[in-house]
Amino acid sequence: MGSKGIILAGVQSGCGKTTATLALMQFLRAQRISIAPFKAGPDFLDPLWHQAVTGHISHNLDTQMMGEQHCRQQLAAHNDADLAIIEGVMGLFDGCRGVGGKGSTLDLARTLDLPVILIVDAKGMSGSIVPLVAGFQNEATKSGVTISGIIANRVGSEHHAALLSSALIERDMPPLVAWVGKNAPTLPERHLGLKMPDETDIPDFSSSLHVAQEQLLNAFGKRHLSTAPLSHKTPQLCGQSIAIARDAASCFIYQSNLDWLEAQGAKLHFFSPLKGEAIPTTIDAVWLPGGYPELHAEQLSTSATWLSLKRHIEANKPLLAECGGMMLLGEQIIDHQGKPWPMCGALPFTTQMQPRLAGLGYRDDKSGAKGHEFHHSIRITDGDIPTAFTPSRGDPGIRYKNSRSSYIHWWFPIAPETTAAWFKAAA
Repeated sequence: MGSKGIILAGVQSGCGKTTATLALMQFLRAQRISIAPFKAGPDFLDPLWHQAVTGHISHNLDTQMMGEQHCRQQLAAHNDADLAIIEGVMGLFDGCRGVGGKGSTLDLARTLDLPVILIVDAKGMSGSIVPLVAGFQNEATKSGVTISGIIANRVGSEHHAALLSSALIERDMPPLVAWVGKNAPTLPERHLGLKMPDETDIPDFSSSLHVAQEQLLNAFGKRHLSTAPLSHKTPQLCGQSIAIARDAASCFIYQSNLDWLEAQGAKLHFFSPLKGEAIPTTIDAVWLPGGYPELHAEQLSTSATWLSLKRHIEANKPLLAECGGMMLLGEQIIDHQGKPWPMCGALPFTTQMQPRLAGLGYRDDKSGAKGHEFHHSIRITDGDIPTAFTPSRGDPGIRYKNSRSSYIHWWFPIAPETTAAWFKAAA
């Protein structure tokens, strides 16, 4: 089949991108077609669903946070699969700013030189699909991006699908390559988005997917993989041992960050605060990634991990804590019901869950580091603690000894010298 790829983009958030993506992945896997899954944007949860369906780790691609060259290199690194399927973020033209700017699915399609299959919520629609698609097609063409096919979601019947297909054909629009019935399974959600796939049975999405297989495969584009390699400097973390929290409460981890740490020579050791596992005294640095500590607050409140974590911090050893990982370090978490749960108590603050989103957006630190925020809690600080970072906007975090904590999830490879310094002992 060769190395081909496609980007699945929505007309807007909530149009059924993830359902259509998972249904397509299940369908192709049943055809014994190997898939390299990817997710546009900084999302942690959709890649977990991709992995559960395809059996392969799904990697993020984000032109704002990673840069164009990193995105091309990430795609090129998975050339062994028959097809690369990239799920977009929000609507096709939604990004940091403007129409099709950095971080948008359109900018990623332009960067990777791949066509787009547009996902349309077709409920209550027939001929109106034409001007909708025409508008998206015209704007995408201005940027050199091709919309090669349409997937209609929430379609009422075969007759409804035929009306949509005929309307597109009559007006020389991209063809209807597949449609998803209105009774397709839905994905379980919570306040940060989807639930994790290991919390529920994985639905059979493909049973609701109806595919024009030849047209679908024709919509895929050739992956152009010739790109200048990233410059590799001397590894900066040789021999450094890093303990990383990883369990159901600490699960927001970019695979590329793990790959980068190992490429820098670091030895990775995983531990579970939920299981009360201690941090070995031989560990040089600790990384507490984000996740769902508020959902496991009762179990975490009695974790035996906290003593070793305090000792690590007080010994002036490096520690990086991101969002949910930062929440673990405070004195307590106040859950959605207003009940307080004691945490590590290493730092003088409390985090309190909020009914609404408390922070969202990309973050650029003056050091060159990049990341993003997405959280439903606020930090209530008791005392004057120095800030850990200097982002142009967003949470500057707190710095105590050689620990750095904030709501920001960082993308390590974009600023290697800065990131490596976070895991090194203080001078």
